[in-house]
Amino acid sequence: MVQIEAFKGLRYELGHVGALSAVIAPPYDVIGPELQDELYKNHPANVIRLILNRDEPGDETGDEKYARSARALKQWQRDGIIQAETYPAVYVYHQQFEYDGQTFVRRGFMTRMKLEKLGEGNVYPHEETHSAIKADRLKLVNATKANVSQIFGIYPDESNKAQTLLENAIQGATAIEATDHLGVLHRLWPMYDSKIIGDLTEIMNPRPMFIADGHHRYETAYNYREQLECEGLLTADHPAQSVLTMCVSMHDAGMIVLPTHRLFEGVAQYDSTTLIQKLQGCFDVNTAGTGPPQAAAVWEQIELEDQQGMLGFYCPLDDTWVVANLNDTGRTKMAEIAGNQSSDWQGLGVSLLHRLIMDTLLGEVNLPKPTYVHQVEEVAEELAANQDTNKFGLAALVMPATLEHIKAISEHGERMPAKSTYFYPKMLCGLVINPLT
Repeated sequence: MVQIEAFKGLRYELGHVGALSAVIAPPYDVIGPELQDELYKNHPANVIRLILNRDEPGDETGDEKYARSARALKQWQRDGIIQAETYPAVYVYHQQFEYDGQTFVRRGFMTRMKLEKLGEGNVYPHEETHSAIKADRLKLVNATKANVSQIFGIYPDESNKAQTLLENAIQGATAIEATDHLGVLHRLWPMYDSKIIGDLTEIMNPRPMFIADGHHRYETAYNYREQLECEGLLTADHPAQSVLTMCVSMHDAGMIVLPTHRLFEGVAQYDSTTLIQKLQGCFDVNTAGTGPPQAAAVWEQIELEDQQGMLGFYCPLDDTWVVANLNDTGRTKMAEIAGNQSSDWQGLGVSLLHRLIMDTLLGEVNLPKPTYVHQVEEVAEELAANQDTNKFGLAALVMPATLEHIKAISEHGERMPAKSTYFYPKMLCGLVINPLT
């Protein structure tokens, strides 16, 4: 069972910082140097100084930034900029955003969730992690003794019973609000009612949790727990037994998964004739127009068909789009080359793209990391901007994995290829911090 619990979170005191929007930030892994600088300028107590403190002149080891994060957190607490709750709480959290001309609201709640070793309990990952990133995050946790940002977990709840309980409880209550740099509106309601928290815990206990985002943070939290246990410092009720988690029902109306399209570098530029020759047999293939702007029409066709085995490719050498649709021969070939994976994994669009097409049919292995983009308009813009540079040898439009794919593949104990999913919008950092002392 998944175990959740209320906790005394650390939150910004608005009387000190003014607008909450000035001190929040997206997760560290989507922050580039320009946005990092912008967040530094937004406010001297912006949470960027905790989650992604920058290198400074005079740094010798590269680890000084973690100590600066720790000092900032302690100083802000001493100055009353950040304060601990008086009572344990869970935090109802809404995100209102626009996508494809529609307004969505994703509803969930933040809590502590008991850590389990992945693969041995009811918390399931779906993506691989990298040791260097986990080492970086562990240094930060050791310095700050806090979860300064949450993981994103999704759970099955067809009737949305857990969230409905909380929604009823906050009726008429005033939310704490912040707007991020993308215009997403974030609302937070601390919930202290012990009866409601108890009922929520009972509802959540029998449910599995699937990590949607924050795999590195989850594994880092578990590694920190193991470290404390080895040092003899871990007690049964130590806060490091748990990790700060945003919980969202898989059936929430605001749960959408965006695609992650690929622009490949490090390959010779393809023309449509060559690509078709290499793909035909495993795919039914046809051309679908010319020019980067045609990306929108190709993607509309793929979305309409709603099949993981249908992919679109841009061939820069002759400025032509190709649509490839997996056939029975291709399914047989995929089962042959990925026989150690489940049929669910084999059927994913991203699995077909990387294992069957790039690695096997095209022989394009050990490539640099592609450029990842989520909006088809971005694909067209990138291709148009680089038509004369030979930067991209091939571009691919690919369907995202669905929530059902995440559940099925996670339960098989498998990990999806990198960037199989993109959950939008990202969770804000700076709404609540989970102290580990």
